[in-house]
Amino acid sequence: MNQNIYGRRTDLALEVRESFEEDDVEIKGVVLTEDYNENKDIKVTTVVIKDEKGAKAMRKPIGTYITIEAPKMEEDDEDYNRPLSEEIAKYLNQLSGGLKESEILIAGLGNREVTPDSLGPQVVDNLYVTRHLIREFGDEFRKRHDMGSLSAIAPGVMGQTGMESSEILRGVINETKPKLIIVIDALAARSIHRLNTTVQITDTGISPGSGVGNNRNALNEESLGVKVIALGVPTVVDAATIVNDTMEGFLRKKGFKEEEVYGFLNEVAEEDIRNMFVTPKSIDESVKRISYTISEAINSCIYQGV
Repeated sequence: MNQNIYGRRTDLALEVRESFEEDDVEIKGVVLTEDYNENKDIKVTTVVIKDEKGAKAMRKPIGTYITIEAPKMEEDDEDYNRPLSEEIAKYLNQLSGGLKESEILIAGLGNREVTPDSLGPQVVDNLYVTRHLIREFGDEFRKRHDMGSLSAIAPGVMGQTGMESSEILRGVINETKPKLIIVIDALAARSIHRLNTTVQITDTGISPGSGVGNNRNALNEESLGVKVIALGVPTVVDAATIVNDTMEGFLRKKGFKEEEVYGFLNEVAEEDIRNMFVTPKSIDESVKRISYTISEAINSCIYQGV
């Protein structure tokens, strides 16, 4: 099954992989591994797209996509979220080769004024930035406090600035010369059960707005000239996806044949419900909580005093 059938939109590589009709079907050039920690109640799925065949089948760039599913992530539970921050930090370090050893720029994408899209700016608000301290007090200060160099920016959206995020970031990169960029952004999911409970980390960069059909220039190593890691959390789901998934389950239970189900859903997809997105009613508190968890993960990678 194609991941875009019936207009279903998702930014998650895991959901694209799940969209194939058979869970155990072999996709050439794609490797999937799973790890579930029962004590932490955290599941980690890694999808590696190894070559062009895999990229074509998945419709995603070659690279590694790590999905952390944490059903209690949006809850105000320190005993749950601290281990979750440690998991996020572990995989950030794994993909980057170690954050403390490099000069890092965090780019918090999104619109601060629109809550489901404010994850990136809210993460930036909670970061412990250190670049200015190291520049003022020197490398000896850095070594004494065992810290990495971290700077951060929330570039806003084109409607606020008149500029693409990629244009702003290229200017910042030219001036500050970071060795690695971590882009934080809100994503779109196919499943409502993954909203505010899932973190995707990838070394392929990101195309801001792609999940909601508002594609902007890609942010990746090719476009920015610097290695890019993208971290995102799905905060919205396409309304058409909810309708289609609900109707598909209902029709299958009623005994309709496969081709009848597909035919009906293709007709539904033509109705005018596109470009409508749904987010949970608790999104304000959820984004606040999740942004803090992510920022703590990044802070712990940079500075052990956090």
